[in-house]
Amino acid sequence: MQQFLEESKKISREIATLSGEVKNSVLLQMADALMEHCDYIITQNDKDMKAGEEDGLSSALMDRLLLTGDRVASMAQAIREIAALKDPVGRTLEGWVTEDGLNIQKVSIPIGVIGIIYESRPNVTSDTAALCFKSGNVCVLKGGKEAEHSNRAIANVLRNVLARNSLPEQAIALLPFSNRESVAKLIKQDKLVDLIIPRGGESLIKYICENSSVPVVKHDKGVCHTYIDKNADAQMAIKIAINAKCQRPGVCNSMETLLVHKDIATLMLPALHEAFIQQDTQLKGCEKTRKIIDIECATHEDYDTEYLANILNIKVVKNVKEAVEHISKHGSGHSEAIISENYSAVNYFLDHIDAACVYANASTRFTDGGAFGLGAEVGISTNKLHARGPMGINDLTTYKFKILGNGQVRK
Repeated sequence: MQQFLEESKKISREIATLSGEVKNSVLLQMADALMEHCDYIITQNDKDMKAGEEDGLSSALMDRLLLTGDRVASMAQAIREIAALKDPVGRTLEGWVTEDGLNIQKVSIPIGVIGIIYESRPNVTSDTAALCFKSGNVCVLKGGKEAEHSNRAIANVLRNVLARNSLPEQAIALLPFSNRESVAKLIKQDKLVDLIIPRGGESLIKYICENSSVPVVKHDKGVCHTYIDKNADAQMAIKIAINAKCQRPGVCNSMETLLVHKDIATLMLPALHEAFIQQDTQLKGCEKTRKIIDIECATHEDYDTEYLANILNIKVVKNVKEAVEHISKHGSGHSEAIISENYSAVNYFLDHIDAACVYANASTRFTDGGAFGLGAEVGISTNKLHARGPMGINDLTTYKFKILGNGQVRK
């Protein structure tokens, strides 16, 4: 482990100084290579899918694990979009001249070596590798064993492109140790690793945050809400609610609890019930909800649960303030939405909700690096420091001060 990470640290100094032209050329070659080796990647993914079925993985995890031709094409397109973005390295963020005549420039630089620990989703391998390379960082990737063949195949394709361009393959490194102890060792290497980004289940995030000596930007669970206000457009509300829950229930920006204003509950809940029945959604509700529609009872624990499945809680609230109070208590700081035509209610919600992404009249499913125009994302940070929300290339940089003098000495 020590020797492996020392090599990554050494390589990081070379990658940090690559020109934007070189990085973009390599990234476009990586995108083409993914398409050229699509059949190989899918064949390796089939091995993981078969093992997942034998191990009884949930439908949500199997959906995250699956690679198809379209998904590989999306991975390639994400890399092309990353290549098209402005180089995040070398930007002058601020500049000024002091009374002593010192010219001070605050300039963006790569973070260095970034360890990314993730589960299930093999597209994370290509997304994070491309984002780190574009931002001048070396990535050390530790994927879940359920995607072992897929991750290795994708990494090999990308690393071969580096080699063809006379660049060190270990700029995109898969941690060669697959056991759990390797994660425990990785997160203690604060002399060689500059940042840890964990993406996965609640237990993984908690373990890393509690045990890492390396700074951590956590990508925690998504307990997301949509609040339908009394002044909401009914058809819009139903369309957004269905999308937020049912388009891809197994992802972190999927809605887990729907809040409905009491004044429209008798009209909205039956229509919502019918719409969700058509989507085979399992519904759980509060006492007031269950007096209007016949569904299961939601427990207190249900409101804190990230289902990652086609299951939804419904709760009736008296106004936008109660909706905000409920979200403040049960939300994870990920993505929250209000559906309303009332300007005051919308602004109260947007101002008072403490989350990475807060929506008015749109689905929480848009919390995504690609949807935000970032090309892709390393993940969706629920931290407040150093980054928050979808993390793109600019969030993978830090800065240093360059000070230009003319013989000044401190008096």
